[in-house]
Amino acid sequence: MLKELVVNAAPHETRVALLENGTIAEVFIEREDETSIAGNIYKGRVQRVLPGMQAAFVDIGFDQAAFIYVDDVLDTASHKMYHKFEQDNDGENENENGPSEEESPQTTSSWKRMENTEINIEELLTEGQEILVQVAKSSIGSKGPRVTTHISLAGRYMVLMPTVDHIGISKRIEREAERTRLKELLLSIRKNNFGYIFRTQAEGIDEETIKKEIEFLTNTWEDILSKSKVMSATCLVYKDLTVTYRAVRDLLANEADKLIIDSRQEYENVQNFLKKLMPDVKLSVELYQGRESIFDAYNIEGDLARALKKKVWLKSGGYIIIEQTEALVAIDVNTGRYVGKHNFDETILKTNLEAVKEIAYQIRLRNIGGIIIIDFIDMKRDQHKEKVMVQLNEAMKKDKSQTNVLPLTELGLVQMTRKRIRRNLTRTLCEPCFYCNGDGHLLSGKSICHKIYRDLVSESGDMMGNRFTVKVHPEIAQLLHGREKHLISSLEKQFLKPIAIYPEPNYHMEEYHIFESLAK
Repeated sequence: MLKELVVNAAPHETRVALLENGTIAEVFIEREDETSIAGNIYKGRVQRVLPGMQAAFVDIGFDQAAFIYVDDVLDTASHKMYHKFEQDNDGENENENGPSEEESPQTTSSWKRMENTEINIEELLTEGQEILVQVAKSSIGSKGPRVTTHISLAGRYMVLMPTVDHIGISKRIEREAERTRLKELLLSIRKNNFGYIFRTQAEGIDEETIKKEIEFLTNTWEDILSKSKVMSATCLVYKDLTVTYRAVRDLLANEADKLIIDSRQEYENVQNFLKKLMPDVKLSVELYQGRESIFDAYNIEGDLARALKKKVWLKSGGYIIIEQTEALVAIDVNTGRYVGKHNFDETILKTNLEAVKEIAYQIRLRNIGGIIIIDFIDMKRDQHKEKVMVQLNEAMKKDKSQTNVLPLTELGLVQMTRKRIRRNLTRTLCEPCFYCNGDGHLLSGKSICHKIYRDLVSESGDMMGNRFTVKVHPEIAQLLHGREKHLISSLEKQFLKPIAIYPEPNYHMEEYHIFESLAK
């Protein structure tokens, strides 16, 4: 499969698209004024400790306070946490499917002691305390960023965990001989008790490369510590790589065969970055010099626009609906125009199987995270249900983000979770509708007319003028002069006063104002 990284680098926005056989699979967007803070390290100050939630709020210099759970405080580290930590740190959003690590004896014993000891958040943190934290998840909606004291610094081949004594190996390195080689090699050259996770790219690397990576990551950590000692609280200590550099580090050579970039300056910066990070690796980096936008040239703009729509059509004529709520994302499958050729059960099965591929693709492209509920078309046969579930699990294996798919429920729903680190595509590119404030609906014109009727009745007793004036949106004015004219006519007879309806083009659909006048 041909995989390419296409980078559109503008002065105030950078967009990176991962193409698989010419089709966009993932997109990363970073803007100058709203750069993702995930991975950044801050010197924060504990604002408030919440024993009832086993969490605390930490001020890191933003309007929204960050929050930290008890398991994200160093002293409460457990064996279970490190399993999860390992699978979440094979790169940005690059997760393993399960625990697979080699442990040092010291780590194992300390974990066991901690697992048997319940520690409360108030024993670890106090209000006003200054702590060094790393952003694990950027703020989403009204939720502030989530932070952790489990600092991790990702390199090309390894992830440094300076706060723990732990050696981990990516599960994607399957050969036991290679896993043993890497572990023994690290133990022979490690000069400290820092923790390390070998990433997938580490397979086959030599001792000298490992030494250089360890030295680079160690120096970075020492620099962070030095800065944190002299800097005041609620400030940025370490800024993670830009989206372009992260794509080069995590995806180029491992996921993608080639990188095409449309900025000469960024092209030169990437070349210098590669010389520093991977001097011995020959990679294909190309400067795009076409006249049209690079995203237009690779047909990416249209795909991005379609990825923002709720309805996604299937080739058969069926479709899926993707609805995002505050708590979860709901995906509904429908047959649509597809009527099948044989029988109803086969039609449903074919639609559901086609939907599986599209759902897995859309989840990855849109970067949908958190709780996801899929409502497949009801299937009567158990073998059909099993076939759909097998296909869904297989399709989700292509996703680098950690996913967990649960069995089909009695109601025919599939529950799944997907690790969420950064904002999804919709939240990145869109904002709530200024009409409905994100509710997704407006009062109908008829409902607004009846609401105006009720308000006129309610206010008529306090008004002393000899006529009413109602200013409304033009569409509502048209209704009150047309289909709903009887409402106004009945009030004019009741009040024995004329009621004038005036259209106001600048009004919101639901906005209206009632005035009284003494004019004859």
